[in-house]
Amino acid sequence: MRTLLLAFPGFQLLDLSGPAAVFGAAAEALGNGHEVVTISAQGGPVVSSCGVAVVTVPLAASGAVDTLLVVGGDGSGLEALMEDRETGEWFRAAADEARRYGSICTGAFALAAWGLTRGRRVATHWRSAERLSQRFPETTVDADAMFVEDGALWTSAGVTAGIDMALAMVERDYGPRLANAIARRLVLSVRRPGNQSQYSPLLRAQAKAAGRYADLVGYIAANLGRKLDVEALSARVRETPRSFHRNFREATGKTPAAFVTAARLDRARTLLGEGAPVKAVAAVCGFSSPEHFTKSFSGAFGLSPAAWRSLHATASAPPRR
Repeated sequence: MRTLLLAFPGFQLLDLSGPAAVFGAAAEALGNGHEVVTISAQGGPVVSSCGVAVVTVPLAASGAVDTLLVVGGDGSGLEALMEDRETGEWFRAAADEARRYGSICTGAFALAAWGLTRGRRVATHWRSAERLSQRFPETTVDADAMFVEDGALWTSAGVTAGIDMALAMVERDYGPRLANAIARRLVLSVRRPGNQSQYSPLLRAQAKAAGRYADLVGYIAANLGRKLDVEALSARVRETPRSFHRNFREATGKTPAAFVTAARLDRARTLLGEGAPVKAVAAVCGFSSPEHFTKSFSGAFGLSPAAWRSLHATASAPPRR
């Protein structure tokens, strides 16, 4: 089996090195001769956006392929790749022969330009989702998904999401034990399923708060099991409850209560994905009871915590007892 990763001048290094590390670790563990090969239109050294160059094999010498992925990047390099007719023709022909194909991050733009995403659902980096949708309206862009599998077509969001997608591929091929072992080897805090949001409410709030409540957001994230009502939070930032409620909403776009609930649900989803029991998750995340947790979770995600855990826990870790 061979995995080919297509690079181009100005590519994002982690889009390449992250998945390559996953596939390489799988090959090392299995000892089955699985090859991971970096390719480019002309071959030879290709310089990434951060200045680090990688050695590549030319398309003509790339050989057979099992998994074929184009990595992401921005600027003139990506535009040139999209307009490269010969590379597009080669990729389409190789995709027909491959068991699966796809992209990491903004590599989806190249796939779309080559006609490979028409009528399909894809993921890309959240900052580029609207641009991809507008430029290629025949493509359905999931702006929130970590990665998307649509038949043989796999696409991921930006940077580290490529690692999550590669781990999902390894799990599909060789089972969760190997995928989880590789995740531990790479020191990942949790494996994220494809439908997990790219952009957590905590990061979104920190970005909007522009520093004013950044420390408070961090405190909330670290203390979800505590009482986090307006009175407790306003006292922490030394504001009156009324002023804090107004200022926090202006700064983050959410009321304090709505934000705390979103943060608790986001953390709960991660813990359920790790296989944690529903009752334990409810307690750790600060819900008053398992029933309250179930009602809040079901309202937010359309599934009960137990149903969500049963669907996704095997994609992240063995269930906890």
